[in-house]
Amino acid sequence: MTEQTNVNSEGIVGLDEPKKMTREDWRKKKELEEQRKLGNAPAEVDEEGKDINPHIPQYISSVPWYIDPSKRPTLKHQRPQSESEKQYSAIGEWYKRGVQEVRMRQVFLSCGHRSILPQNLKASLCVSTQSAVVTKFRKGACENCGAMTHKKKDCLERPRKVGAKFTGTGIAPDEHAQIQLTMDYDGKRDRWNGYDPEEHQRIVEEYAKVDLAKRTLKAQKLQDELASGKLDQTEWEHDSEDEDEDKYADDIDMPGQNFDSKRRITVRNLRIREDTAKYLRNLDPNSAYYDPKTRAMRENPYSNTGKNPDEVGYAGDNFVRYSGATISMAQTQLFAWEAYEKGSEVHLQADPTKLELLHRSFKVKKEDFKEEQRESILEKYGGQEHLDAPPRELLLAQTEDYVEYSRHGAVLKGLEKAVARSKYEEDVLINNHTCIWGSYWKDGFWGYKCCHSMVKQSYCTGSAGIGINNSECTPFEEAITEPQEEEQPKTLLEMHQDKMKEKKKKKKNKKNKKRDSDSSDSEDEEKKKEKLKKALEAEDKRVKQVEILMQLDERKRPYNSLFEVKAPTEEEMEAFRMKRSRPDDPMASFLGQ
Repeated sequence: MTEQTNVNSEGIVGLDEPKKMTREDWRKKKELEEQRKLGNAPAEVDEEGKDINPHIPQYISSVPWYIDPSKRPTLKHQRPQSESEKQYSAIGEWYKRGVQEVRMRQVFLSCGHRSILPQNLKASLCVSTQSAVVTKFRKGACENCGAMTHKKKDCLERPRKVGAKFTGTGIAPDEHAQIQLTMDYDGKRDRWNGYDPEEHQRIVEEYAKVDLAKRTLKAQKLQDELASGKLDQTEWEHDSEDEDEDKYADDIDMPGQNFDSKRRITVRNLRIREDTAKYLRNLDPNSAYYDPKTRAMRENPYSNTGKNPDEVGYAGDNFVRYSGATISMAQTQLFAWEAYEKGSEVHLQADPTKLELLHRSFKVKKEDFKEEQRESILEKYGGQEHLDAPPRELLLAQTEDYVEYSRHGAVLKGLEKAVARSKYEEDVLINNHTCIWGSYWKDGFWGYKCCHSMVKQSYCTGSAGIGINNSECTPFEEAITEPQEEEQPKTLLEMHQDKMKEKKKKKKNKKNKKRDSDSSDSEDEEKKKEKLKKALEAEDKRVKQVEILMQLDERKRPYNSLFEVKAPTEEEMEAFRMKRSRPDDPMASFLGQ
């Protein structure tokens, strides 16, 4: 890429645009870019020697021609510029300690001045209390007081009759101007900002001295007990070995746990050596899922093997969660949440004793309430005998008798199950009948199937009775009924008179109906006319109201949010059609005349 820049003798860069590339140069540039993207050619390097990602677009990596005369691709103009970045104080910078600030008002009162200095001078004026006392006038110091931090014209002390330059006594200490710290967002909110690490070292040394004093006191106490004979030599050696219990706490570790005496926390190991890993208990890939991140296996790995969870050594994490006091703990927590929602100030961790007592009283009251409710229902509706029924096994007559059946249902071994019978006598045949009463039914009557007799407790007649009963189908009860009196036939004259009476009745009924309908129609028409008249008057009022509202300004129109909206009646719709003006009607202009 050929570029042209005009630089004069004074170093001013010209604003001439670069020349256009030839077609061959453009093709070579594109091929080089493709090779760089594929990784076959080395990446382009900026002026600092850093590689430029070939996938970065050209409009980002290229520098504008009017800014950089070199015109070399770089990403420096995309990074924060050092001259525009705000400089903040370092993490180790802080105000000088041991410096006592002097209030300006006290200085002026002592000097006899009443004027007020600027605020920045007040904040920077401090008197050092740790500096060495100066007894000799120094060159370049204030001629009045002898301090090195200001001149005579800026001195705030009382003008002396003979200055410190000539007397050499009463040299004032130098003021210390505290630095002005500029903090960034995190520095302003750092709670350890300005903390001196040496202070913590002093605390560590203090605790070490206390620990040493405790050990010395304990050793002296053991020596006194040993000298008095209260303690044996073996016990003394044992106590001296275990005098630092925290230091040798690793010797009494529990399986699966490690106690760190320095950090005073309990660190849980993976597992003990003798234990079997969870994922090795069942190698079936379809068994319980093992989460390697949390080292958890919630389901039972032996669930598909048919083993009892009580017999295996490990039945999953959920088995441990839902055993022991875990369920009661969860119920207590649930009760605490429900009680807190209803206004009771209880908490499982804050006040467990109060919560446990409240939960017990709640369970007792709940059981009493259920018992009272059950007794009230039984007292009102009854049914105590159904609740006192025998067990289900006795109701269904289940026994432990062993019976074997063949494929056809025949009993091979054992006694066949007895058929359940009622408390009444069954299959009792009387009066020479071969079938029981109720074995035959016809025309709504029961009888005997052997003789088709419909009379109960009758004697069986066999096949002869069947023939007789089929020929005479009239039941015995109907044959006993008394014969009804037959009506005598009417003569022709009586029949003609009855017809004439019926015709007169029909004519009379028609006349009455017609009169009623005419009177009702006339009444309905009058009511409709009155309703239509009222609807027309209401429509006139509505049209006048609309005209008044249309003449008003939009901002002065009243609200009609309280207007009752309901479906219009037939009379209102008819009045609207009669009063509606149609612009296409040629006679519309004459309606108002």
